[in-house]
Order: sequence, then C-alpha cells, then structure tokens
Amino acid sequence: MRRLPPLNALRAFEAAGRHMSFSKAAAELNVTPAAVSLQVKALEDYLGVRLFRRMNRALLLTDAGQISLPPLTEGFDRLADGIAAIEGGQDESMLAVSVSPSVAAKWLMPRMDRFYRAHPGIDLRIDATEALSDFEADGIDVAIRYGLGPYPGMRADVLMEEEVFPVCSPMLLQGDAPLRKVEDLSRFPLLHLSWVSHDGSWPDWRMWLAAAGHPEIDSTRGPRFGQFGMAVDAAIEGLGVALGSTAVVADDLASGRLVKPFDLTFAPPFKYFLVCPERTADRPHIAAFRDWIFKEVGAVADGSPNAKKRMQGRKPE
Repeated sequence: MRRLPPLNALRAFEAAGRHMSFSKAAAELNVTPAAVSLQVKALEDYLGVRLFRRMNRALLLTDAGQISLPPLTEGFDRLADGIAAIEGGQDESMLAVSVSPSVAAKWLMPRMDRFYRAHPGIDLRIDATEALSDFEADGIDVAIRYGLGPYPGMRADVLMEEEVFPVCSPMLLQGDAPLRKVEDLSRFPLLHLSWVSHDGSWPDWRMWLAAAGHPEIDSTRGPRFGQFGMAVDAAIEGLGVALGSTAVVADDLASGRLVKPFDLTFAPPFKYFLVCPERTADRPHIAAFRDWIFKEVGAVADGSPNAKKRMQGRKPE
C-alpha cells in the first residue's frame, strides 16, 4: 500500500515549487492563488512539516521542500507520459480545433478543403467560440488564441502578428461625398464590436483614431455587433466602416469585397498563437495541422501588399 497525500495537494506544491510562485502555479492549474496556498497548507498539515518559507515578497523552499520537489516533479512527468501513452492509442483521425467564430468563418473554413486534400485521413472538428476552451474538459487538441502569451504548460507558436485598419465597401469610395481621408470618417457610420470595451485585447475606434492623430472624431457613433465577422459583413454591405484585421479580412480584400480607404495600420501588441498542451504537441495529427496552417499563413503573407504607413501609437489613457 502506498501512503500518499491528496493528489491535488501534491500538484499544488509541485507547481508552486517549480515556479516559486503561488500565482504562477495557480495560472498553470487554472485555480486561484488562494486555492494553491490552501492546498499547500493542507499538505504541510498532513505531513507535519513546512515546505515553504513565506516571506513578504518571496517564496522559499525549506529543506524538506527542496528534498521532496525533484522526485515529485519527475513523478508527475512520468504520470503525464503514461497518460499520453494511453491517449496515443485513441482515434487519430479526428482533430478538434478551438477558434473564434470570426477567424473560423473568414479564414480557416475557406482553406479547409486544402487541408483535406493534403491530409485525407484527418477530419477536423471546429469548435467556434469566443470562450477560452479547456483542452481536457472540452476535448480540444489545438487552439488558435489571440493574446499576449505565454500560456503555462502549453506549446504556443506565434501564428500571425496582427495589423488593424479601417475597411469598407468599394461603394463608399464613390459618389458625391466619397470616403477619401481620415477626416471623412466623421460622415460615415463606424461599425463597432460590443465586447471590445470589456475585453481590452482588441483596438477599438477610439484607440485607432487617437493613433491616427484624429481623437476629435466622435468614436462612439454607429451600430455594435457581438462578433467580429458580423461587423465585417456589415462593412461589405456598405453599412459603414469597420476595423479590419490581417487575419480576418485578407480574403475579402483580395476579392475586392472590401477595400482599405487609407494606407494606415495600427499594430497592437497582441498576436494569434497556435496553442496545444506540451505533452501532445508532437502527435502526428497535431504536427500535420501545425505544418499545414503555417504554410497557409505564409502564403497569405507572401501575397499581401505591405502597408505604406504603420501607426505605432500606444493606447490613449
């Protein structure tokens, strides 16, 4: 019989000791720092020894903590290898991909036929959601995530560096009062995303206009949409001007459904990452998808004209 403390308490201590931080351990385990602290305290009570010295701004391992951490880390690594070996025997013909609805509809789905031609033995299951998927609970193999990174415990490869710029229907560039310069935006509806002000990871019109040197233009006018793709479709229909992005509007620009009225782009610090758990990153179907999608991204980049002027403005206070 093995005498083992609760597994969650051991995981909390191992992660905290490896990172030397309750906060970083909490991010890895997807719990709060307080929960990690409580688990470690429960483990210390169970064992009857202190594992950490808790300083004001630091966390130090005691002698007992230093002795026990390496074999625990090795043990969890071996446990992960065992789980990976079990999962490796599962059906490799299905690949579950988590991606936002807009990137799925505007970028991924138009290219899926090329993936199937290159890999006829792999079927894709597209989980199109704005929510941050849980790989294990949601059965996700790989995700396209937009953010700053890094993602603890994950392999995260930069997929695309984003640029943001106004886009509209070609019809807005015609007529008696066409859209020609940034100042003209005051005469056209601006198409907004309703979740931007809460998310903070996507530039809105206020940010773009400030970076363009025209903060005086009213950035609050115009309708709001719950998804990026809906705002882009509204722009295609001539309902106003949307903020487009490299990933989402590349095909619409290439086809002429959308145009860039100005050669001005805003480069946010956020990027698209291809993310998957480290322990499954080199599985054949995941590696095949990774190789394919990076070739697709390279083809888009090679075929896209360079912007004449990029705005490196920071977010206004």
